[in-house]
Amino acid sequence: MQTTLDVRGMTCGHCKMSVEGALTNLAGVSTVEVDLATGKVVVTYDESQVTVEQMQEAVEDQGYDVA
Repeated sequence: MQTTLDVRGMTCGHCKMSVEGALTNLAGVSTVEVDLATGKVVVTYDESQVTVEQMQEAVEDQGYDVA
């Protein structure tokens, strides 16, 4: 499965690494691609192990907003 999260508040490489790390640490997430310019985060995951809501919460826990 693949989903795109619209993440607001990312401005630098550290932001990108924080979001990537938070998502990669979730069981079931296989790849994370962050585009700082657009704020889009494409996540490939196993829907039997993780939900979109869990991914959104992981990003929000890092201090970013998910639209």
